[in-house]
Amino acid sequence: MLIFILRRAGELLLSLLLVSFLVFGMLLAAPGDPAMMLMGQAAARPENQPTLERLRVEMGLDKPFIVQYSRWLGKVVQGDLGVSFRSGRAVSQLILGRLPATLQLLLLSVLASLAISVPLAVLAALRPSSWLDRSLVLLSVGGVAVPGFWLGLILILLFSVRLGWLPPSGFTPFLKDPIDNLLRAAMPVATLSVYLIATFTRFLRGDLIEVLRQDYIRTATAKGLRRRAVLWRHAFKNALPALWTVVGIEAGTLLGGAIIVEVVFGWSGVGWLAVQAVLNNDYALVQGVVLFVATGFGLVTLVTDIGYAWLDPRLRSTS
Repeated sequence: MLIFILRRAGELLLSLLLVSFLVFGMLLAAPGDPAMMLMGQAAARPENQPTLERLRVEMGLDKPFIVQYSRWLGKVVQGDLGVSFRSGRAVSQLILGRLPATLQLLLLSVLASLAISVPLAVLAALRPSSWLDRSLVLLSVGGVAVPGFWLGLILILLFSVRLGWLPPSGFTPFLKDPIDNLLRAAMPVATLSVYLIATFTRFLRGDLIEVLRQDYIRTATAKGLRRRAVLWRHAFKNALPALWTVVGIEAGTLLGGAIIVEVVFGWSGVGWLAVQAVLNNDYALVQGVVLFVATGFGLVTLVTDIGYAWLDPRLRSTS
């Protein structure tokens, strides 16, 4: 098991190194001068040209690419993601300040989706090819196909504009006002949960149907075990590793994939921060957010792989 973890961790470090290289290179090649953006309109004045050149030297922009990348990576390893050109604040502080909103959205969406998708998948697997099973399959396809931004706008029109039940947008910290926080989280969570419910239901249903057809399930049933015991102790237990993998992948994706939902609902999380950084041409903040999201996704994937190996002893024995 230790060798398995070390190998996965090594693969994660290599992936993050490649991501950091690509992010730094792509943004460095983008149009615009970071030094001029930092100085603002004053950079266009002729008398400020010497100051602009000194700033370029201080920022290392006069050095070759590999030297700039090495210096930047050395700071990143120490936890220094740079300073935002627009706000003048540390990028790490800006990201950590928005992280609780994104984590809350992720956690609530995953928990709500599992609470709904697991019973639906079990009901569909127990009655394959029935009207219930076919209806759930059709709804799952529809849930995956519905665009998140469109669904979010429909929810705002219905529950905020027409009915006036929920606030249309904005984020309130949970500790400041728990009720208002949950009311504002309801529609973003519902928007993300539609896709997650469809995905979880489809995967778990397929795995349960396959497991329920195995010989050991028939043997357990023939021994007189209760149907509920056969389902939860044997079938669901063996379908759990696949569900765990899907949940881990989707949870990691939501760290950066909820950008559209955060923008639609004004939910000021990491995704919303990334959009603002792009619109403001804040290169340092864009680099920091992309690298942070990639690291978060990699860590979630690593935990998912470790959990899968723990749930499936066959993988441990071959690693």
